[in-house]
Amino acid sequence: QVHLVESGGGLVQAGGSLRLSCAASGRALNTYWLGWIRQPPGKEREFLGVQGWSGPGIGYPDSVLGRFTISRDKDTETVYLQMNSLKPEDTAVYYCVAGLMFSRSIDDYEFWGQGTQVTVSS
Repeated sequence: QVHLVESGGGLVQAGGSLRLSCAASGRALNTYWLGWIRQPPGKEREFLGVQGWSGPGIGYPDSVLGRFTISRDKDTETVYLQMNSLKPEDTAVYYCVAGLMFSRSIDDYEFWGQGTQVTVSS
């Protein structure tokens, strides 16, 4: 069982930055890929990327490539999502996820956080 708690969401103006954090707890965290998925209002969920215990993976979609960075601190078992040059279309609920394999398929992630709202104003 893996427990995920996100923090850091909020309201930001277009062009601004925000960093989300996700604290992971549970057994055998070193076997899980940790990362982020988002769901804009009225739209489907979008995979943003995950990182394994020993390094990358990730898988940024074109919509965030070059603006978003995912990192993982193994000492604190925290995964971060640094978001720069934010756009109104980045408005979404952002979920921290954990799964046992690298996959761009949303359904492959077994554990989800409660989600944190990010709103980007124009």
